[in-house]
Amino acid sequence: MKIVAGLGSIDEYETFVKAGADEFFCGYVPFSWAEKYGVIHPLNRREVLFYNVQIGSMSELQILKKMVDYYGKPVKLTFNSLYYTGEQYPVIAEIITQCMAAGFENFIIADPALMLYLRQQKINCGIHLSGETAEVNRGMLEQMLPFGIRRVIFHRKNSLEDMQSCIKFVNDKKINYKCDMKENIEEKYMFPDEYEAFILNELCHFSGAFCNSLHCDELTHLCRVPYELGNLHKKEETDAAQKDVAETDRIQEKEGKGLPLDEDGYLTGSTGCGLCALYRMKQVGITHLKLVGRGNYTDFMEKDIRQLRKALDILEKSDNELQYQREMKASLFPDGCSQNCYYR
Repeated sequence: MKIVAGLGSIDEYETFVKAGADEFFCGYVPFSWAEKYGVIHPLNRREVLFYNVQIGSMSELQILKKMVDYYGKPVKLTFNSLYYTGEQYPVIAEIITQCMAAGFENFIIADPALMLYLRQQKINCGIHLSGETAEVNRGMLEQMLPFGIRRVIFHRKNSLEDMQSCIKFVNDKKINYKCDMKENIEEKYMFPDEYEAFILNELCHFSGAFCNSLHCDELTHLCRVPYELGNLHKKEETDAAQKDVAETDRIQEKEGKGLPLDEDGYLTGSTGCGLCALYRMKQVGITHLKLVGRGNYTDFMEKDIRQLRKALDILEKSDNELQYQREMKASLFPDGCSQNCYYR
């Protein structure tokens, strides 16, 4: 399995390569797009200018391509919005064409209409089905296969059983599936043979497509706004539960307990971790591991990549799942983990 790390700027590329990343994803939003559409009609749902989340100029992309040529670690570009206006499809097609001319061939896309438009325009770029899609299951993949998906990126709430079922479905289809658009797509684009799943960070309580937040400079991300979960019809029970939580927090604070963060405030997977599931992920057919981190501190991302690489090394030497989990936890989490699990 390969490590796919989020890239916030070209300055991070070399650092993350040396840390052990195999592949990268990043956003590209030309200034002309930002100037015309602002944050209301986002290109990839990361309309941020004041910190490193994406690349904003073709010159940066060209520099990045030279780095890719030197280090040999590919980069794919994200177009993660769930839909676009009619006038935007030709604009996006032109942007993708320019990116392909600059040497980038794979694009993460969430909007089925954009996939259809690209194929109708005979733009044979590599399409990776975005993890921002509302659902990934066999019925949905039945509809997506005609667009020539190279890779399926499972969303945050897909279980390992879901992934295994989808992978088996595609593998069974490879034998006799006939694509209606076959004459427009090269044979190598017909069926996905790569499958990517979330492994570290940002276990958002929303599932991509169902997030109604604008990820921009002007507003706090909706998932960062303080909130409470409870039953309005059982206020007494809710109040009692809150008192118990408050008392537990007070005791842990007094005893110095809580997340075992280091002096920099870092803990691998503190906001979401799937390392315990690596053994099963390999068995069900996951080929790539998504390490979320666009906009994260660079040194935290570097540590995450190194820790994930250690986990993969331990996995290769393990004979069974229990052995892997024991050795991984002893090596990566001697003082305990976040218990904020992607897959239980």
